[in-house]
Amino acid sequence: MANIKFGSEVYTWFMQGTGKGYDNKLDHMIKVAGQAGFTGIEPMVLEISESALGCGKYWLGDFCDPVRLKDALQEHNVALAGLALVCSWDGEEEAPNEREAADFTINLLKHFPGAMLGTVTLPSGRAKDLQRRRLNVARNVNAVSKRAADEGITCSYHPNSPPASLVRTQEDYDVVLSSLDPSVTGWTPDVGHIARGGMDVIATLSKWQHLINHIHYKDFSGNGPEPWAQMGTGKLDFHKITEFLVQRGYEGWIICEDEAHVAVDDPDGVTLQNGQWCKENLVPLIGG
Repeated sequence: MANIKFGSEVYTWFMQGTGKGYDNKLDHMIKVAGQAGFTGIEPMVLEISESALGCGKYWLGDFCDPVRLKDALQEHNVALAGLALVCSWDGEEEAPNEREAADFTINLLKHFPGAMLGTVTLPSGRAKDLQRRRLNVARNVNAVSKRAADEGITCSYHPNSPPASLVRTQEDYDVVLSSLDPSVTGWTPDVGHIARGGMDVIATLSKWQHLINHIHYKDFSGNGPEPWAQMGTGKLDFHKITEFLVQRGYEGWIICEDEAHVAVDDPDGVTLQNGQWCKENLVPLIGG
């Protein structure tokens, strides 16, 4: 049996009211993830949560407290798969607010051995100085990873694909992924974002497989400005992707992050569907 576990990402809930709908309700998300059959959850540490969105600190709120977070996880028998730290990182060095968020995340993760530190770029536009800013992202992400690695924390960089994202196309990946320091920074392929960026998923996973230490699953419809589909209803072949991981000895988390439009109104229901779909279709592929 492959050592692969399935977890849930909180962005599925974040979409309702751009954070307002489930602000300070991480305990609810943990409960639903457990009910869905997921054994882990990946909350966000969103640097702009208070300043730009008017939500609780880092979109963790009360669960910035490691005791509160640990109690909620234990109550529902769900592990902390990792924390997704979301910052722009396109300056010459980490901005003070970015460094503060990163150091907060590192300190919180010290309470959860084995949980991943994910670095996620907040889309900041592609109009100016694209190459310089892409390289800045890699340099700043590596700096965060080095500080985390010094504390025994594993790190993984997660590109995304909105039109304003700095790392969304094949060229972007070639620049940034080749500039990551593999001694401290791995890669979290998000198969939906790869498809939206115009790339072949399996070919991209193959090219950068030496960096993969975490992975996100979301389905892709290819339709509309938010081209996502509910898990198992879109264009992506998750059986083939999962078999690719198993055949190459991947060990770690598969994190489901459903961004389909239906999830905006019913994130609980979509998460339950995701868990059931994974149980029926993907768990058998890993020998579960």
